[in-house]
Formats: sequence, C-alpha cells, structure tokens
Amino acid sequence: MSTDTDQPITHKRVLTLVTPIVLMGLSTPLLGIVDTAVIGQLGEASLIGAVAVGALIFTFLFWAFGFLRMGTTGLAAQAYGANDASEIRATLGRALLIAVIAGVGLLLLQLPLNWVAFQLVQGSDAVEQEAQTYFSIRMWSAPFTLANYAVLGWLVGMQQTRLAMVLQIFLNGVNASLDALFVLSFGWGVAGIAAGTVIAEIATAFVGVGIAVTLLRKFGGRWDWHAISAWEKISATLSVNRDIMIRTLVLLLAFSFFTIEGARQGDTVLAVNAVLMQFVSFSAFFLDGFAFGAEALVGSAIGARNRNRFSEAVKLTSLWAIILSMMLTSGFLLLGGFWIDFLTTSPEVREAARHYLPWAASMPIISVACFQLDGIFIGATRAREMRNASFVSTGAFFFFWYLLLPFGNHGLWAALALFNVTRAFALGRYYPRLTAALERAP
Repeated sequence: MSTDTDQPITHKRVLTLVTPIVLMGLSTPLLGIVDTAVIGQLGEASLIGAVAVGALIFTFLFWAFGFLRMGTTGLAAQAYGANDASEIRATLGRALLIAVIAGVGLLLLQLPLNWVAFQLVQGSDAVEQEAQTYFSIRMWSAPFTLANYAVLGWLVGMQQTRLAMVLQIFLNGVNASLDALFVLSFGWGVAGIAAGTVIAEIATAFVGVGIAVTLLRKFGGRWDWHAISAWEKISATLSVNRDIMIRTLVLLLAFSFFTIEGARQGDTVLAVNAVLMQFVSFSAFFLDGFAFGAEALVGSAIGARNRNRFSEAVKLTSLWAIILSMMLTSGFLLLGGFWIDFLTTSPEVREAARHYLPWAASMPIISVACFQLDGIFIGATRAREMRNASFVSTGAFFFFWYLLLPFGNHGLWAALALFNVTRAFALGRYYPRLTAALERAP
C-alpha cells in the first residue's frame, strides 16, 4: 500500500481534498430544502412543522451515533497515515458491525423511543399527528443510515473525498426525486417524505459498501474476521468514541431545544425557524467540508507523526473556511428573501422569516471557528476535550436562553449564536495541550 502522506500540504492540496466535500455539502442541505419546499407547496404551516419535528427526532436519534462518522474518520486517517493496510480494513469492518447492531437495536426500541420523543417535543395536535406518521416510517432506515455514516467517515479518513461526494449526491438525489414523486404526484404528504428517505438510505448503504470493498483492493491487506470482531478491539473503538457520542448528544440537546421552544411559540414560529434552519444547515454542511478536510489531514499527520504537516493542515483549512463563511453570509443577506419565498407559499411564514433572517445569515461567520476546531480534534481523536467543551457550551446556551426570554424568538436565535461562540472558546482553550502533545511525540 502507498499513501501520499509525505507530500507537502498546499493550497492546491487542501482545495483538491475539500472541494468534493463542499460539493457534497451542497447536496446535503438541498435535501432538507427539497423536503421543506415540497411539503411547503401544500401551503399548510402544520405540515412544514411536522417534517421539522420528525427530522429533529431522527437527527437526535441517529446523530447520537455520529461517532460512526466522526470517530471512523479519525481512526481511518491515522491508519492511513501509518500505512497500516490491515487496520484500514479492520476500522471499516468494526464501524459497520457497530452500525448494524446499533441500528437493529433502535428498531427493537422504536415504541419506547416514540413515546419519549413525543413527550419531549410538544407541538400542536395537527403537527404531532403528522410527525407520528413520519416517525413510524422513517425508523426503518436506522441500520442503513448508521452504515452510511460509517462508510462516509471511512472514505473521508482515507482521503477519498470524491467517492464520498458521489455517494452523498446519490443518496440525496434519490431522496429528493422520491420526495417529489411521492408527495406531488402520489399525494402521500408527510408519509411520502419519510418513505423517500428510507428507500434512499437503503440503496445508498448497498452502493457505499460496494464502493468501499472495491477501493480496498488498491490498499491490499486481507479481511480478518477475528481481528474485526475481537472484543478488545471493539471495546477500544467504543472507548475512543464514547466521548464523541456524549458530546454529540449534549450538543443535540441545545439544537433540539431550539426547535422545541420554537414550537411552544406557535405553528408559525415553528415553521419560520424550520425554514431559516435550512440556511443554517446549508452553511453548516459547507463549513463541514473544511472541517472534514482538517480531520483527514490532521489525522494522517498524527498517524505519520509529522508535526509540520499538522500545522499546515490547521492553517490552510482554517483560512479557506473563513473565506467561505464570509461568502455564505453575504449570499444569505442578498438572496435570503428569494429563498424564503421558494421554501414556502404561506404569507405569514414568509413575512416573519424575513424578520428573523439576519440571525440565520450571520451564522456562518459566527460558527466557523467551532467547526474547524471540531475537525482538528476529531482528526486527533481527542474526544475527551470535545466532550468537556460540549458541556460548557450547552450550559451556556440554556443560560443565555433564560436570560433572553423576554425577547421571544429573537432571544432564542441570539442564544443559538452565543452557543456556537462558546463552543469555539471552550474547545479552543484545549488547543495548546494538543500542540504540546505533538511537540513531545518522537
């Protein structure tokens, strides 16, 4: 097996690695936009809210296992940097094994999970009824969704970002097409949105595993079931990722509360926040491109024990992330009204969304630092620091929300903005420890 970890990290190298992920990022938020736009054509705020609530529940459920993407990227990148062909295969195998077991477990627990989810998420009767339909269908995608996380993380860690892009575009293209077919042609409503997602996730899981198996022929090595399934190896993998899972759950608590609190302010505010969160998701997946690039390059630098590559990876990916964040904020301010009108035909939602648009538009610049630091620490597999920072920032979110309660939805958006700022400060204070550890490496 040969890798390119001895080549210098340049602007060209960063852009070559990250551009496919940014394009992949374009397709991913477009999926949420299509979901919202398709259901929005029916002209009912409650249906937009139901899709938002249903998607929120599965964001919380599935991204509790986000370590299958994040942890696999860091572990695969370090194996790649160390030129360890056997561990490259084992990393993928263990991630898929954990994904299948966890996905089946979610299926078996769907009734109690349903009860807990709808106890926590309080919407109107119309919103909850449709969201229940979404939940009962979407849950069947669980094993396949988690397998897709594992494959995507592995591909990014292997610096195969073009293949990751192709796979994600396939997923979102199939999903968007089925959404339009099921809702606009068949008239299935919210059930059509959920069914389209399930079918797309299943198809992508099979395609993704096929891509990974084909790619492994390039790197050599062989499958060793005993190495993959050995409990001490799985336990070590779970131990590395445990803190990432805790961190993800804690952060999702803040994002979930944002939607829940919006629902308490009425169906119109819930729909407005659902529309504007598409702007936030759009920018987040773009910024994730450079965070993913940092994960892959930082992880391979640490695997190769190359301090200079680590520094260059951090500097160059962060520079381009800042440039992109400024472009995104400018674009949202200029074109936000047009996209709001595209996403919904409801006059009251359109008017209110324009009122709160500056908050959503400013999120890329506000959030870029916390995204980059996440990527750096994931690539370094320094999950404990990420966990600790998540506790601090989520606690700060609830403090700011309580403090800003008199300002209604403006206060809620301000709390979300301050949450991302606190995430950056809380994680940034651990950065000197990370660089000091690298200085001590042989």
